[in-house]
Amino acid sequence: MTGLDVLWLPILVSAIVVFVASSLIHMLTPWHKGDYARLPNEDAAMDALRALRLEPGDYMVPRATSREEMSSEAYAAKVKKGPVLIMSVWPNEMAAMGKTFVLWFLYLIVVGIFSAYVTGRALPAGAHYLAVFRFAGVTAFIGYALAQWQMSIWFRRPWLTTFKSTVDGLIYGLLTAGVFGWLWPQ
Repeated sequence: MTGLDVLWLPILVSAIVVFVASSLIHMLTPWHKGDYARLPNEDAAMDALRALRLEPGDYMVPRATSREEMSSEAYAAKVKKGPVLIMSVWPNEMAAMGKTFVLWFLYLIVVGIFSAYVTGRALPAGAHYLAVFRFAGVTAFIGYALAQWQMSIWFRRPWLTTFKSTVDGLIYGLLTAGVFGWLWPQ
């Protein structure tokens, strides 16, 4: 067993490595360029939504308020007439990338902590590189990728987008595994 107190270096270095890799994937490659489609007649759609004065939040249309309503003919007609959608409304401001990057980095540290915890409970100091790689990599992959799948299962996010995010998670998991194997205490 290896305690978290001696695993801060691999936690922080793996977070930095994954942060750089994710930035390169998202900024320098077209890999995620098509994840979100542009609305046809975007200006008209924005004008129509603006008139509703929606507060920032998540919305579902149509949205039944009870099981009875969901099984009603009126609700079925709304669904059939469409559109059916789930959307997130953001504040009317440019996204603060600094805040987003800080939150992303904190998330990377949290995944690193869980990877360190699981790997540290399974292996002692001085463990073989491949054993550390395997435990840290699987744990990091789970943290980076598997929660994405429920978005496609429950909210009909395109499976291609989820697949691409899963590949990203695999890359991040492998990078985390490599850092942990390299910096594992002897």
